Amino acid sequence: MTGRFFDAWAVGDRIEHPIRRTVTETDNLMFSCMTHNPQPLHLDAEAARASEFGQILVNGTFTFALMVGLSVGETTLGTLVANLGYDAVVMPKPVFIGDTLHATSEVLETRPSRSRPGAGIVTFAHELINQRGEVVCRCKRSALIAGTPA
Repeated sequence: MTGRFFDAWAVGDRIEHPIRRTVTETDNLMFSCMTHNPQPLHLDAEAARASEFGQILVNGTFTFALMVGLSVGETTLGTLVANLGYDAVVMPKPVFIGDTLHATSEVLETRPSRSRPGAGIVTFAHELINQRGEVVCRCKRSALIAGTPA
């Protein structure tokens, strides 16, 4: 377990997640197919070449899921009770096949849970950044996290 218990988090805590991930054509193709997303910009090289981007765009929901996944190891692995919600998801720059991405997280808010004594809610701001230093996705995630066991 590498996640932190609720009482170990403080507003302003910041993490540069160490795992980086290069997005492959297979990632994009499989995720798009598994989620029944037939968008030609994700699957059709000719359609993508004719677009303003000139190449296949990586599926945005894959990008979002990767960002959250890269954050789990140092935030909630082994301590999460439940993810409560995701807010303000934005994708300010496109992701292309071959981009190498890494994530950062910052704690925006903490508060004890009213319904689960000993646990609390932590709100994270997650960002996913490409090899050019551009933010390609960001969101706020609220997570119910267990407190340190007695």
